[in-house]
Amino acid sequence: MTGTPAPNQPIVFRDGIVLTMDDSHTVLPEGDVLVVDGKIADVGVDLQVPEGTFEIDAKRGIVMPGMVDTHRHMWQSAMRAYGADWTLTQYFVWYYLEHGMKFRPEDVAAGNLISGLDAVEAGVTTSVDWSHGLRTPDHGEAALEALASSPGRFVLAYGNLAGAPWEWSQDPAVRAIIEKARDTLFGAQIAFDVPGDESFPEAPAFALARDLGLAVTTHAGVWGATNDNGIRLMYDNGAMQPGYIYVHAATLSDESYQKIAATGGSVSLATESEMTCGQGYPPAFALRKHGIPASMSIDTSVWFSADMFSAMRTTIGSDRALEHYIAHQKDETVTHATIRVEEVVDWATRGGAKALGKWDQIGSLEKGKLADVVLIKNDDSPTMVPIVNPYGHIVYQAGRGDVHTVLVGGEPVKFEGKLRAGDLPGVRTKLENTIEYLKGELGEETWKAGMNPEIPEVEILSNPYQYRKGEAAPA
Repeated sequence: MTGTPAPNQPIVFRDGIVLTMDDSHTVLPEGDVLVVDGKIADVGVDLQVPEGTFEIDAKRGIVMPGMVDTHRHMWQSAMRAYGADWTLTQYFVWYYLEHGMKFRPEDVAAGNLISGLDAVEAGVTTSVDWSHGLRTPDHGEAALEALASSPGRFVLAYGNLAGAPWEWSQDPAVRAIIEKARDTLFGAQIAFDVPGDESFPEAPAFALARDLGLAVTTHAGVWGATNDNGIRLMYDNGAMQPGYIYVHAATLSDESYQKIAATGGSVSLATESEMTCGQGYPPAFALRKHGIPASMSIDTSVWFSADMFSAMRTTIGSDRALEHYIAHQKDETVTHATIRVEEVVDWATRGGAKALGKWDQIGSLEKGKLADVVLIKNDDSPTMVPIVNPYGHIVYQAGRGDVHTVLVGGEPVKFEGKLRAGDLPGVRTKLENTIEYLKGELGEETWKAGMNPEIPEVEILSNPYQYRKGEAAPA
């Protein structure tokens, strides 16, 4: 069928490789997915469909659930790739001392708007906005309004790293914004960290979360910032609850992992971040060892890739590299990889849905769930031929340019490879205004210096083996 699906028109994906991601990980080699009234009406083969259903040819493509990102600092997308050469230390300088403290409410909104479009264009249909730049309630309102007007599903994780969580969490204006996000978006969370102060001043922020029935999301296991002491204090004070999300969790002891597992928590892996910033080695291996559920996240595109394909690829690569490295130190060889492509696709879909407590609504292609559906298909790309291992193809072969169609609640936000929702030209103008404003506030010299940190001097080791053309090689 030609054209574009009309609003509220039933849609059927025909003859695709359907990864249902149900509890059995059922795969239909030539399957159909029917969408009616914003929900998945049926999944099967040769489905009968209502008259007037829009048919999408999914042959030579993969149909899968929309991906779920459980931790993205969306506001920072306003400065995409600015910090590509940063360490975590330079990031803290940026946030606390320079650029981050200059963001106005409209700049936070601009970052959220472009990040929302970025997510759905890449097949991420649900995103957690780990919004730690909300220095005032006005910033919080701007973040919320931007998410509400963006295509996709969003959870606002309200935070303010410029203030103390035991203070801003008690502000009635902040509470009102969080309640509004809980009731009008796909949910809300409370976002703050626990560095390890023995007096446990964060208790009021945990109390707010309990009072509102919300989960806490916290950066844990970050080298030099939030380590085992934070987990110990949370556990000893009864603050660790089912559904809480521990981001990174890269430098924790076995005891801390055991506490997360025992209290029903999960971990959001942001592997590109963990590998680049120095939070610690990406802990996928530790999560499997302790039976801790995992989800995946982008973290921030001020540094890293903004799509889940890169996140999955980096995660499996880092884990396999560690497995080989450990074996080699014992003069052994890994003959069978432990982590599999199917597992990381699970984390990017089902894992995120379960972490957010939304498994009954998203994360798999099953009858009655919300119709958040992604078709990966690109007949113009040689990389998409042949598809013999669909999980392996998603993780190692496909990219955001191969995302053909994205439905959110049955409505196409991307179709035939083009973004169909949102106002990209309008958002582009807002971002240009933000960059112009920040450059003016900081000055050209500070702006350039922030993007180009000094390079440490590298020691070149002496080499006893020297050979120059025209001379005899050493005997």
